[in-house]
Amino acid sequence: MGDRDIYEFTVQNGDVTLQVMEYGATVHTLTYQGVDCVAGYDTLDGYCRGDSFQGATVGRYANRIGGAAFTLNGETYHVDANDNAVNSLHGGKVGFYGQVFNGEAVDENSVAFTLFSPHLEGGYPGNLHLTVTFTVEKNGVTITYDGMSDRDTVMNFTNHAYFHLGAASCLNIRLQMKADAITPVDDLLIPAGELLDVTDTPFDFREGKAIGQDITEAHPQLTLGGGYDHNFVLGQTKQWREGVIVAENLENGITLTCSTDLPGVQLYTSNVLDEPAGKGGEALYKHRAFCLETQFFPDTPNKPQFPSCIVKAEQPFHSVTRYEFSKT
Repeated sequence: MGDRDIYEFTVQNGDVTLQVMEYGATVHTLTYQGVDCVAGYDTLDGYCRGDSFQGATVGRYANRIGGAAFTLNGETYHVDANDNAVNSLHGGKVGFYGQVFNGEAVDENSVAFTLFSPHLEGGYPGNLHLTVTFTVEKNGVTITYDGMSDRDTVMNFTNHAYFHLGAASCLNIRLQMKADAITPVDDLLIPAGELLDVTDTPFDFREGKAIGQDITEAHPQLTLGGGYDHNFVLGQTKQWREGVIVAENLENGITLTCSTDLPGVQLYTSNVLDEPAGKGGEALYKHRAFCLETQFFPDTPNKPQFPSCIVKAEQPFHSVTRYEFSKT
């Protein structure tokens, strides 16, 4: 980062206060009625040294690309193999989570972060201009992603916030998701390409249940992930889905509702989280929090049957995800 100062922006509106920094366009705190609802670190150094993508904006490709390669327009692109030395995860070694964005206040309720990613950075085609805008409204935060490339490319951006809603463990959080299927994975967490109906499986959150209720079930997909680390299918098209996910901390009544226009969401239950110093010096431990990473499906560039993530040259990419709080 050299001599460049890294700025953090604070936006407050109603019951919600957001602190987001230029490093990784990272959510540092997300406070609702005085309760910080996300895990993370106290200092910038913590985010620079941490390896769990706490609160970061992720790109160019969120989640995994199998074999760290894909073919587009007849040309094969080799991207960073930073996951088991075989696959690419969250954009690779030069992913956006570790880059410095330029932040600027848009108005009293919004801040925009811009980043330029040159052609073949991390192996991805196209000179990409990305703007990530955080808008704080009375009860929540809307994250808007706007991208443009001068070549056909793939785009898949998300935010990697670790939500806990004030609970000590995500296992007691009640979660409801309008998802009829998951994309089952192999032992390196790459989808095979088919869908798995969640009916009569531990992956059925349609009626709502505690995250921990079935997490230790002897299901082969849970064994592979060490818990939930799977893409849930919200639909097969890119369209707005209101209130598609609802999570509630039954102890304090804080409820998080997620709406998005993306077809999938990765539920990750901190299965391998193990860092000694999070906020307030508290360790970041297994099942401390859960992630709701709205996204195109993992390995979509290699799976033509999945909803397409290809964006044509000079065509705008636009996506919106909203996290809204309430209290029962």
